[in-house]
Amino acid sequence: MLAGRVAVNGETIKTLGYKVHKGDDITVDGKPLKHEEPEHYVLYKPTGCLSTAHDEHGRRTVLDYVRTDARIYPVGRLDYDSSGVLLLTNDGAFANLMMQPDSRIEKEYQLTVKGFLRRVTSERLERGIKLDGVKTRRARISQVTYLKESGNTQLSIVITEGKYRQVRRMFESVGHAVIRLKRVRYGIVTLQDLAKGDVRRLKPHEIKQLHQLATRTQHKPSSRR
Repeated sequence: MLAGRVAVNGETIKTLGYKVHKGDDITVDGKPLKHEEPEHYVLYKPTGCLSTAHDEHGRRTVLDYVRTDARIYPVGRLDYDSSGVLLLTNDGAFANLMMQPDSRIEKEYQLTVKGFLRRVTSERLERGIKLDGVKTRRARISQVTYLKESGNTQLSIVITEGKYRQVRRMFESVGHAVIRLKRVRYGIVTLQDLAKGDVRRLKPHEIKQLHQLATRTQHKPSSRR
C-alpha cells in the first residue's frame, strides 16, 4: 500500500488500515483482487512437518497436505515433532476467534513423558504453574499409565489455552521431558476416520459449534487462582 500498488474503486490508497466495503473494486498492481470463499480444514498433522505456510529452507509444511488454490494457513501451531489435530483456513475472522486469548476452547493431548509422573505433580500441573511469569489455567490430567519397562508415563491432558509449546514446557518445568505428543481433540474436532497426513473439510455444524464454543467461553470467569 505504501508503494501505491493498491487501488480501491480506481483510487490509489496508501493509508494503512483503510476500510473497504462489500462490493468495492480492489486491485493490486492493476489486477483485481479475487474474493475467496471461506475454506476450513482439519489435518491429521504428522511429525516432521512445519505448522507454517512457507519455509525458506524448503522443508515440508502442513500446506503440502491440502489440495486447494485458496490461500490457507494453520490456526495456531503444532511443533515439528508433534502430531495430531490442526485446523487450517483462509477465514481470518474464524482463525482470530479460535486464537483469541479469552477463547478457552479445550485442546486434548495424549503424551508420553520421561519418568513416573507422581500424583502430587499431576495435581500441581492441574492447578496451574507459572510459564513466563504467568500462571497457566487449570488443566485436567487423566488416563495415567506407568510403563514399567521404559520407566516412563503415558497420559492425557486437557488445556484451554495455547501458549508457545505449552504442554512440553509445563512438563519440562516439573522435570518430565516429553517424548511423544499428539493432539487428539480441538474443541469438538477429533482425529476420527483420519490417518496421519489425511485432511478433510470441516462440516458446517462443526464450524458453527467451534464459533459457539469460542464465544461462550470468552464470557466465563477466569479459572486461575
